[in-house]
Order: sequence, then C-alpha cells, then structure tokens
Amino acid sequence: MSQKPSPPPHQKSFASLIPTFGLFSTMMLVIGGVIGSGIFRKTGVMAGQLGSPELILLVWILAGVITLFGALTNAEIAGLIPETGGQYVYFERMYGPFFAFLYGWAIFAIIQCGSIAAVAYLFAEYAGRLIHLPELSAATAAWSVHLPFIGDVAPLAEIGTKGLAAVLIILLTAVNYVGVRFGGLVQNIFTIAKVTAIFLLVIGAFLPQTGGSAANFTTPSGTVQLSGLALFAAIAAALQGAFWAYDGWNKLTYIAGEVKQPQRNIPLALLWGMLTVTTIYVLMNVAYLYVLPVDELAKSKKFFAFDVAEKIFSGGGPWVAALVMVSTFGTTNAIIMATARVYFSMSRMNVFPRFIGNAHPRFHTPAASLVVQGVWSVALLFSGTFDTLTDTLIFVTWIFYAAGAYGVFVLRRKMPDAPRAYKVPGYPIVPWIFILFALTFLGFTIYNDIVAYRAAIAAGKPALLNTVFGTALVLVGTPIYFFYRRPRKV
Repeated sequence: MSQKPSPPPHQKSFASLIPTFGLFSTMMLVIGGVIGSGIFRKTGVMAGQLGSPELILLVWILAGVITLFGALTNAEIAGLIPETGGQYVYFERMYGPFFAFLYGWAIFAIIQCGSIAAVAYLFAEYAGRLIHLPELSAATAAWSVHLPFIGDVAPLAEIGTKGLAAVLIILLTAVNYVGVRFGGLVQNIFTIAKVTAIFLLVIGAFLPQTGGSAANFTTPSGTVQLSGLALFAAIAAALQGAFWAYDGWNKLTYIAGEVKQPQRNIPLALLWGMLTVTTIYVLMNVAYLYVLPVDELAKSKKFFAFDVAEKIFSGGGPWVAALVMVSTFGTTNAIIMATARVYFSMSRMNVFPRFIGNAHPRFHTPAASLVVQGVWSVALLFSGTFDTLTDTLIFVTWIFYAAGAYGVFVLRRKMPDAPRAYKVPGYPIVPWIFILFALTFLGFTIYNDIVAYRAAIAAGKPALLNTVFGTALVLVGTPIYFFYRRPRKV
C-alpha cells in the first residue's frame, strides 16, 4: 500500500488553523466585509456623473446583480476547494503557481493592504467630526517627498487622522492575533450594529419632517444631460464607484479552511450575504433620493448622508458620523481577518518568506502574516498615496475577478469527476455574463483613465495613468516570484 508523502521538513512544526465559523458568522463576514464607506460616499459622485435618479438606482442594482453572479460563480470553486487562502489557492489549481503568485502579490501590494489603510483612514476622518484630533503646524505638515511617476507624498499631513487610523489597524490586528473566534465575535457585533443603524436611517428618511418627495425619483438633473458614448462612459465610471462599495465578498474564500461544513455554508453565505447587501444598498439610495433631488446630491458630494440625517432631525450629522465609524470599523476588521490567510498560504507554498506561514501554537491564528500585513498597511497609511491606490484597486481587482470566473470552466475540464456539493446556477450563462461584463467594464475604465489623463495634461496638472500604474505594481511581483522559486542548495 502506498503512503502519503511526508510534508517538507519546514512544515512539520506548523500548527494548523481550525474550523471555527458557522453559517451565521460566515454570512456576517460577507456582509461586514462588503458594507463599508462606499454607500456613504459614492451616490453624490454618481449624481454628478449621471444626472438621473433612475440611472443611479439602475447602476446600484446592476452592480449588485453582476457582483452576485461573480459570487455565485466563485462559490462553486470555493465549495470544490475549501482551503484557507481562497482565490490564491484557486488560481494555483486553475492557472499554475505563477499566476496565483501575481494575484497574491497584488493582494498584498495594493488591493487589500491598501483597502485596510483607506477604510481605517475613513474611520479616523469621521471620528475627527466628533472629537478633536491633533495636527502639526502647517509648515511641518506640508513637508513632502517627490516620488517619480507617482507624485508628492506628505506623510505628516493630517497626522492626527493618520495616527488614529494606525491605532485602529494595530488594535484590530491584535484582536485577530489572539483568536479567530474573538475576531469573528467582533465582526458579528459590528455588522449587526451597522445594519441596524442603516435601517433606522432608511426609515427616518421617510418621516414627514424630511420634506422628501417621490417626484425626486423621476426628476432629472438640470445641468447633466448625457447621450451616446458619453452616457456609456458615465455609467462605467459610476459602476466603478458602485463596485468599490460592493467589493469585499471574496474575502470569505480566504478563510474557507476555517468554515464549518464549507461545501454547504460558503455558497449559502455568499448567496444570502450578497442579496442582503444589494437590498440594503438599494434601500439606502431610495432614501437618499427621496430626501434630496439629484442636483442637491451632486452638490453635497461625499457629505450627502449628513444632509439627509440633518433633515431627519436636527443634529443628525454626528449620528451619521458615528454610523460610518461603526461601518468602517467592522469592514477594517473583516479585511484584516480574511486577507492575512492569503499570505499564510503563499508562504506554505514557498513563494513568500517562510516565517509568514507560521500559525500561532496557542491561538491557532496566522500570527506572523497578520503582523506583516499590519506593518505594510500602516506604511501605506502614512505614504499619503490613498487617491492613487483607491483608483487602481477596482481595476486590478476586476482583472482577477474575470480570471476567477473563467476558472469555473477550467476546473470543470481539469476535475470533471470531482464531487460538487454546489454548482453555479444557470451554468454556463451566468459565468459568461459576468466575464463579458467584466471585460467591457475594464475597457471603459481604461478609456475613462485616458480621457482624464489627457485632460489633466492639457490643464498643465500632474497626471498618472492609474490603470498602467496598477498593472505595473502587479508585475513588480514577477522577479520576487522567481527569487523564491529559484533552485536552492541543500
């Protein structure tokens, strides 16, 4: 009888991660990982881009449906390969170790560590509306360093906001360091709290004192009127904001190895979690539009939620600030909890430093991975490059989303006889709709990026092609991969 090969010597001493998450906690991770700051920031920008309340609602519904198609497609893969590490592991099985490494590197370099820094920053920014945060003198805060092709970095600017955000990252890293069960409990509490507060805001928007009107749902902008290619480009730009708000559903796949009954619970959590998120987002936008006409939304930009709350009752702005803090707190925790598992798996596959694959012998958490992730996230926080990072996040992410969805077809060819407790409904139509939409969206994103770049150059302003910058950051991982995969002397 043949025996299973022994694990590499460096892996024999590894402690393992244990299944901890039930269906409820798994669904809370999906909801908490998705609902962050986007729903409180993007609708005002969309109003200025589209000029139509009907199109605003359409964009949020379309983004939710397309995201759900992607989640349902990935749920088949997650049920087939229920291992910690998520899409990194899936890409390794589908396309080989090099493509998987590029994904894992992108997660570390820009997608998730940048998201941790950005969401924590928003937490601190809204906290600054409730408490006074110390700042340095104007001369000291203005000190900056010029980075070629990126721009000026001012690490000391808004030092109070960045300092509080760094404390949040360190705190939540420590919480998840000492136990995934405790981190999951924090996630459940804050997810329930922010969903409850959101529904209270929605209900309050329809109270008589708000002065809202159903006519706002059909009254277009008096200044923004689009048609033809400009209309499609505007919809693509608005979708980019909506996809930022919906992003995060795939974090569940990172901890698949720690989910109880993963073949059952992962697909169910993705399905019900994304349906819940889409419902919440549509209700929120209905409330916004009922209270504020589309032109007032566009004028308010990122502070429209404050305006809506102030119309519900005097002094409502601070309550919205508290709501955003609760929301971003839970989202930061979800990203920190889930993403550290990717680097953990990459280390165990010998493409990241070996120590990152160490699980804590007592807490059974990816302790070293959490620490490295926290350090890099804080570094990005003080780099001052938030705008560049967030502009590239969705573009880079959707390249891998499209590749992941196509992986369903790859795995059905490679593993035709493998038992599948869950299969994507509507196969092959649902995966193909998602893939084709993703490719179209990426094309329009490149088009909008070029238009914005040319406009900035014509105005004599510094400019950067964010799509090119994001792609370059991913490809930087190529020499790192070959360094760790090189033959080594025994």
